[in-house]
Amino acid sequence: KKLIQLFSSNTMSAPAPVQRTAIQLFRDCFRLVRHIAPGHSPKAMALKIMVRGEFAKSKDVTNEVEIEALKAGAIRALSNYMLYESGAKDKKLGSAMKKFNDDTRKGTTNSNL
Repeated sequence: KKLIQLFSSNTMSAPAPVQRTAIQLFRDCFRLVRHIAPGHSPKAMALKIMVRGEFAKSKDVTNEVEIEALKAGAIRALSNYMLYESGAKDKKLGSAMKKFNDDTRKGTTNSNL
């Protein structure tokens, strides 16, 4: 109840429910593993073990707020990888990401990004 009360304040709103189910996210993660490391390489096996482990740690979670947070984290991880790959292929995006990363490490950010 306390967590729900935190989200009901005037300054924060509850996170929107994630539209993907846990099983869809699990499959998306495994598709990404197949994309990153096809076959049965040591890298592929390690990534599969990591994905299975992360989902297994959360299998007993029943709190809807926690479930939504976990699903949002999985989507964020997938999105971050896709952005990283796009930056590697697009020179303009890649240089903007590098500049942002460098500025962040220095403690400044460019609000024009």
